[in-house]
Amino acid sequence: MNSDQTLNIPDHDYGDESIVHLEDLEHIRLRPGMYIGRLGDGSAPNDGMYVLMKEIIDNSVDEFAMGFGKQIIIKIEDKRISIRDFGRGIPFGFSEKDKTQNLLDAAVSRLHTGAKFDNKTFQKSVGMNGVGLKAANALSSHFTVQSFRNGETVALEYEKGILTTPDFTPKPTTERNGTLVSFIPDDTLFEPYQYNTEYIDTMLRNYAYLNVGLRLTFNGQEYKSENGLLDLLGESMDEEPLYPPIHLKTQDIEVAFTHGSGYGENIYSFVNGQNTTLGGTHLAAFKEAIAKVLKEYFKKDFNPVDVRQSIIGAVSVRIQEPEFEGQTKVQLGSKYMWQNKQEGTHGPTISKTMLDFLSTDLDNYLHKNLDVADVILAKIQDSEKERNAISSISKKTKARLKKASVHNKKLRDCRIHYGDKNPLADKSTLFITEGDSASGSITKSRDANVQAVFSLMGKPFNCAKASKKDLYAEKNVELALLQSALNIEDGVEGLRYNNIVIATDADVDGMHIRLLMLTFFLKFYPDVVRAGHLYILQTPLFRVRDKKSNVYCYSSAEKETALRKMGRSAEITRFKGLGEISPDEFKGFIGDDIRLEMVHLTSEDKIADIIQFYMGDNTPVRQKFIRTNLRSDIDNTEEAQ
Repeated sequence: MNSDQTLNIPDHDYGDESIVHLEDLEHIRLRPGMYIGRLGDGSAPNDGMYVLMKEIIDNSVDEFAMGFGKQIIIKIEDKRISIRDFGRGIPFGFSEKDKTQNLLDAAVSRLHTGAKFDNKTFQKSVGMNGVGLKAANALSSHFTVQSFRNGETVALEYEKGILTTPDFTPKPTTERNGTLVSFIPDDTLFEPYQYNTEYIDTMLRNYAYLNVGLRLTFNGQEYKSENGLLDLLGESMDEEPLYPPIHLKTQDIEVAFTHGSGYGENIYSFVNGQNTTLGGTHLAAFKEAIAKVLKEYFKKDFNPVDVRQSIIGAVSVRIQEPEFEGQTKVQLGSKYMWQNKQEGTHGPTISKTMLDFLSTDLDNYLHKNLDVADVILAKIQDSEKERNAISSISKKTKARLKKASVHNKKLRDCRIHYGDKNPLADKSTLFITEGDSASGSITKSRDANVQAVFSLMGKPFNCAKASKKDLYAEKNVELALLQSALNIEDGVEGLRYNNIVIATDADVDGMHIRLLMLTFFLKFYPDVVRAGHLYILQTPLFRVRDKKSNVYCYSSAEKETALRKMGRSAEITRFKGLGEISPDEFKGFIGDDIRLEMVHLTSEDKIADIIQFYMGDNTPVRQKFIRTNLRSDIDNTEEAQ
């Protein structure tokens, strides 16, 4: 384009009136993703209703950390979440700067208002910016906050962030000091949602582990821990440890770890009681330090990968003014144990503090427990032996894999990947499909910026009894190529896609392929599953339409509902495979309205037992289970027509 040329783009009446100012809570309602991430429907642990719940509980936990209140009561009745603590209670006087501004109202409705902007009232707290209460208020159809302080109480009610009871007069009360917050997530913003108590259970267990002495109750069930992270490992391990977990603790750092016999790394990480599911600088410091200390103790130049293979652990740090990568606080970005940006001062790095701690305490432990040290050494050497065996694959095999990787016709890649410095990086998705027909529909309808497709040739290798070395056999090259596409051969740190979606037909073969892929990830890359990266694509089984409407149904029940509305004369189409869905239709199924079912593991799930039962030898026990649980879905499509 020449410099004197101009683009003929309409201005859409862009003028003075286009510039608008939004009040604090208006902005939260308009852009909720900036504050809580995704809204969701309750099917994923990071959905917005759980984030809001956590934000409120965080405030209560901060009170406990400061020595006020040893109990938090959580209730869910219908859609309403209620959280009562017994801390100091939010002040409900009036601002010194603005005598008309009530402090309780400001705490839940005005951004950049709170008691956590210094290090005196709250130290090493989770919430730093006072956004949580405001977000819960703004994103709720009904929100109530009540503060109890020294025999007086004030209660305020809101609807969609708007105060409906502007009475700030304190009233006498016999209730103990503390704060009661209750809210109903706004169903005009959230998708139709349901609470998954399993996610809430995990959340509350973590709070208990990280705050020894704190008692939480949820709908009558009590959560309390006496041994901190040691209890966490004892209740969450999905396999028998090779040795009793090592538990080390200092004022600001607590670690517990052991080794298992599987693959991957399973390390829980926390900052100031907050579960940092994406890790951060403290997790990196722990992994680096433990590898270095063990190398120095055994006086062997081990590869850190071998040291950490099959490690099961947890690390918790408490620092002043933590900096997180985003409001949802799932990844720590802080470099120092404390810092004062205004004065330009800071404490030691998290990395150095962690290394100094483990260099002393872990080294002492190993010298006192030589039997444990021997087990650790044997485990590291076994991991080293297997890794060397894989790396020593014949030059012919390596060349074949390299050639196939470069010219991987089974991968239709996208432009933006997980980890890229791009706002769309978290949307990066890899669809794993069966056959060229299904992959063709997805490929034509996908968003090539963030959606990639990997096409399986057929039923992949059953990994139930395999080792990683078996993946490199010529007949299993497909799985080796998948590893390469995901960039997880040496661990999940370099994972190229945030969402890995298994997309198979809803028939017997499709279910079998789905199970084979689940076995692959559970066996060799359970970290991918634990981190919430693996999903099952839900696609419609039926299309019901008449002259006026077109409804896609994901179950026989949905089909019957549609028929009742449209009448029995409606046209019904049964989708027997993904390849039968046109690209134009498929675009709607993998776009903003995509239905995904997350694959997740509970603390009770034993990976080895699951794989053996479902994908191991065809035992009489499994045969009996199938016969007992077998059900038949009768397709009444033809009868309905």
